[in-house]
Amino acid sequence: MGQQEKVATSLAGAVSEEISASLAPVDAELERRYPGDPGTRQPVHTVYVPGDAFTADTLRSWGDQALALLDAHAPDAASLAAVLGLADDLAEPVYSRVRAKLEREPVEDLRVDFEDGYGPRPDAEEDATAARAARLIAEAYRDGTAAPYMGIRMKCMEAAVRDRGIRTLDVFLTGLMEAGGLPDGLVLTLPKVTYAEQVSAFVRLLEAFEKVHGLDAGRLGFEIQIETSQAILATDGTATVARMIQAAEGRATGLHYGTFDYSACLGVSAAHQASDHPAADHAKAVMQVAAAGTGVRVCDGSTNVLPVGPTEKVHDAWRLHYGLTRRALSRAYYQGWDMHPGHIPTRYAAVFAFYREGFAQAAARLTRYAHRAGGDVMDEPATAKALSGYLLRGLDCGALDIAEVARLTGLTRADLESFAAPRRGDLTASAQ
Repeated sequence: MGQQEKVATSLAGAVSEEISASLAPVDAELERRYPGDPGTRQPVHTVYVPGDAFTADTLRSWGDQALALLDAHAPDAASLAAVLGLADDLAEPVYSRVRAKLEREPVEDLRVDFEDGYGPRPDAEEDATAARAARLIAEAYRDGTAAPYMGIRMKCMEAAVRDRGIRTLDVFLTGLMEAGGLPDGLVLTLPKVTYAEQVSAFVRLLEAFEKVHGLDAGRLGFEIQIETSQAILATDGTATVARMIQAAEGRATGLHYGTFDYSACLGVSAAHQASDHPAADHAKAVMQVAAAGTGVRVCDGSTNVLPVGPTEKVHDAWRLHYGLTRRALSRAYYQGWDMHPGHIPTRYAAVFAFYREGFAQAAARLTRYAHRAGGDVMDEPATAKALSGYLLRGLDCGALDIAEVARLTGLTRADLESFAAPRRGDLTASAQ
């Protein structure tokens, strides 16, 4: 054995102890404010259905309508590939998986809408609709026909509709409790949030409901919909959306960008209101930075160009939606909003193509990292986290199968989750 190197230090141990003691409050603050991604499945889209239009067969109806559009306008892999510009090696696996997805799980996240998509109604009618939504959602979870995530979008916390929104939420949640309890996939969406104080008020509302029913504190979470310029930048120049996340006291699960309300708020003309407008890019970039590390996920907006009419118009709308979805994915917006059954074939085509075309490279890089093998890219723990997260998202939505991931990487899902899970300090430690 070689001679052991002599190690010398100059600082007393008390120095390190003093520094650690001085930074203990910062350590606690980092832990509280930036817990990291929750590690749960994130849906690739959210579908909004007006409260009065929601029925027991809504989910199946959306899948059947999407399949009918495929049959009519892209009946095989080659025809869809030609419309969307899919590579030859992706055409069949993407097309077959899209059809299978539409048959098995056409909608990953559904929101019964009591806001813009519902409009003003007599109070008795909205009460009855909210109670019916609770009953139907409870039944869907009970009989196994529910989407992975389901819930409602209530009216906002502005004065004109606040009481009505609170009552609708109360009727809906009470209905769920009476039907057996809150389902695990329950999601609530608070729209048109402008001030952090509105988020705080919503937190108090949820706390009150939990106390009445003896629920665990924090059981009810919610999404914050970003639809106004004031939600991005406050009058004092601070990022309002960052304050909203903190005001939610750990209950915020997502930030959803509202394409059309936000664009209109900035004066963007109707013809140019789109999720790839520079105003949209700025808003979502601020949302993304504010949410990073907090466990709150960012959701892109929607397109209002619908795939309806003759084949040429359907194909044009599909190309637009596919391109916007791919653009969002490359910017790490892994969820979007779909307005029509005709959007979900291209939603899944874009998502599946995104994960399948990068699958082999991501698997190879993660395998080299896991086994500390060489290669033409030197990856760090943070990159391994991103690579495993990429594969896990692909598995969750159905773009990839665990068998093919295991075949290329030799890793199990548990292995992938362990690489995806490390927090800030753990990443540095794991690099040693």
